[in-house]
Amino acid sequence: MASNFSFSRVPDVRVGVGSTGQLANVAKALRVQAPIIITDERIVDLGLLNTSISSFTATDVRLTIFSGVVADPPEAILFEALSTAKENGCDGVIGFGGGSSMDVAKVLSVLMAGDQNLGSMYGVDKVIGARMPLIQIPTTAGTGSEATMVSVITTGKTTKAGIVSRTLLADAVILDARLTFGLPPSITAATGIDAMVHAIESFTSVRLKNPMSDFLALKALGLLSTNIRTVIHQSDNAEARQAMLIGAMCAGEAFANAPVAAVHALAYPLGGNYHIPHGLTNSLVLPHVLRYNSPQAAELYDQLVPVILGADGPHADKKESAIVLAEYFTALAEELGLPTTLQQLNISKYDLPRLAKEAMTQTRLLINNPRSVSEKDALKIYQQAF
Repeated sequence: MASNFSFSRVPDVRVGVGSTGQLANVAKALRVQAPIIITDERIVDLGLLNTSISSFTATDVRLTIFSGVVADPPEAILFEALSTAKENGCDGVIGFGGGSSMDVAKVLSVLMAGDQNLGSMYGVDKVIGARMPLIQIPTTAGTGSEATMVSVITTGKTTKAGIVSRTLLADAVILDARLTFGLPPSITAATGIDAMVHAIESFTSVRLKNPMSDFLALKALGLLSTNIRTVIHQSDNAEARQAMLIGAMCAGEAFANAPVAAVHALAYPLGGNYHIPHGLTNSLVLPHVLRYNSPQAAELYDQLVPVILGADGPHADKKESAIVLAEYFTALAEELGLPTTLQQLNISKYDLPRLAKEAMTQTRLLINNPRSVSEKDALKIYQQAF
């Protein structure tokens, strides 16, 4: 664990049912007069923007809505959003939706400032330009993107690349449980497990692990594991939904400072090739990465068992803690109605070597893993997940 470390987080967070009604005030505090809301068509169709838009009614703010975001957003979406922002003279960005919308919003805020082109941003600490004011509003409890300095963009037919920079941290975040009411159980389940993966990988990261990220990771896992079943069975339970949003953001703040590792590295090729939702790809490979990491991470996993499973959970030997967690997450996915094997998603076993090769390109993630991963190791993990 780092004895000297830096820790970055969003400076302004508004939490509460109906808190999106404060959006106009947040924008005013940032001196934004012509914001662009970055979202997707489904968000618009469901009316989730209504309260936020209404908050601007009595102001002279000129609001622009770009609803063209798709899952695994390609670079073309960024350029479309940038064109819309320029045409309307926008001076601030509001990310409203899941991780894809918030990831687009982050990078767009830099592109709008006009100091840097997209191609030069990919990698770690490559953003050198300024950005426009940025507000993030998540509509799922999972990605933690509202709290991170990472944006993942699809750069080719099946490839993704990350942009990592403190410049991408938002000026403000609004967590409104009402936006997550009535989400389909499959989305709630997958995004909830996604957030738990963020916390687990942050807690076991071999790079930049620190007491503050550990505290947030443990708090996140407690909130998420306690409430994930409740929000599946009681979709409009405001208290549980709010707890999930807070847990997801805590996990986001944890991995923004102590980054994720092999689970994400192996998940990205699945998303890029088959357009499987990110939370589900993490859920599919998590149990097998836990087992793989056990020789180096058993003691840390042992600390997570009582947090995730509760005091009444199994008291296993440290060497078996990874097995206990792997079995817990497999059972949780099954209980929540998620697929647990690649085969269930019609992925061919003949594709696995290619996926393993693609996973090796995620070096910024693999260097954080407790145990080094070779292409041969990645293939074996995919085979176990098959």
